[in-house]
Amino acid sequence: MEWLIWLGAAVSALGLGGLFWSIAKVWRARRAGLSDEALREVVRKAVPLNMGALMLSVLGLMMVIIGIFLG
Repeated sequence: MEWLIWLGAAVSALGLGGLFWSIAKVWRARRAGLSDEALREVVRKAVPLNMGALMLSVLGLMMVIIGIFLG
């Protein structure tokens, strides 16, 4: 089950990349000096990306754990 461990690590890394992208997106919007309403809109659009990336990361870590248990 070594392949499941490596696949899970790749999925988890993809989710981690999505989390960093979401953080960078909101950080750039804060540094741009947007109005309060515009900043809220950017954050509102970033929340689904953040939650999806977090879910992907968790699924990848679960795949790693299952691969370790089955291996």
